[in-house]
Formats: sequence, C-alpha cells, structure tokens
Amino acid sequence: MANKATIGIVISNRMNQTAIVIETKPTAHKKYGKIISKTNKYYVDDPNNECQVGDKVQIEETRPLSKNKRWKIIQLMKQ
Repeated sequence: MANKATIGIVISNRMNQTAIVIETKPTAHKKYGKIISKTNKYYVDDPNNECQVGDKVQIEETRPLSKNKRWKIIQLMKQ
C-alpha cells in the first residue's frame, strides 16, 4: 500500500523541526453544486528547518512522530 502524498504551502515554521502546511482543494457543495475550497492543515516533520513561510512543498504521510505530526517533507518545490 502506497503512502498518501499531497502538495501544500507552508504557513508557519516557528516550531523546531516542524512546519505547518496548508492544502486547499476545490470541492462541489453536495446540495447546490457550488465550488467551494476545502482546507486541510498538516503538521509536517522538517528535520533541517529548511522550510520558509510561503514555500510550496510536497509532503507524504508517515508513522506518528509526535502527538500531531503524521507527515514528512519529500521535496521543496518552490521558494
């Protein structure tokens, strides 16, 4: 079974070795069909503290690393 991977934007890097990444995806409203944007926030492992706010990153699901951290950074796409 493959791990889940997604692309998001770093919104916070204040914690040591942890960044917060936000993923926004358009979805249709169940009843009315209007396109609305759904947002998910992930706590991501950043062992080298290399991410900056606004960076576009690719993240992958991993084993639990702490209470909230369940994702790791695969690659920095844009700075």
